[in-house]
Amino acid sequence: MNSQTKLFARYITQLPPGELTWIGVRPARREPMLSLAQTKAVEELGLEGDHRMAKTPGSGRQVTLISEEFIGQISHFLGGKPVPPERLRRNLVVKNINLNALRYQNFQIGDAIFQAGALCHPCTRMEQALGKGAIAAMMGYGGLCCKIIRSGEIKVGDSVELITPQQALF
Repeated sequence: MNSQTKLFARYITQLPPGELTWIGVRPARREPMLSLAQTKAVEELGLEGDHRMAKTPGSGRQVTLISEEFIGQISHFLGGKPVPPERLRRNLVVKNINLNALRYQNFQIGDAIFQAGALCHPCTRMEQALGKGAIAAMMGYGGLCCKIIRSGEIKVGDSVELITPQQALF
């Protein structure tokens, strides 16, 4: 456990669970996202149906995660313009959980366990997808990049729960 993980872990033991509200996969690079009600998260690879599964195993960017609250902020900074999740090209949308508190932590959705890592910064394609100013609107609200550390089924409506270091021992 690195020092940042230890620091965050000390303060987030009472983080209330959130909820998975949307799942999206990209069948191929630059292809439109497909919205799914459920899928399988595959350890070290990514989500079934997503082109990232064919990329480098063990990557820290197997799955991308954003919150409805972050999407609301992005919309606010774009003048209230609606922001459909598929336009952001993130795989999972959650609500009612502080994503920044999940950074460097393990968490469970359905039967799968994920590990959050780096911030998911906006790319230049966001300007094409959402219009001028989208990159600036997304700064700090792009979500998280995650690894899958245990395979399992996930579905919309599943709980998103932190796994504390004490829970990980069992």
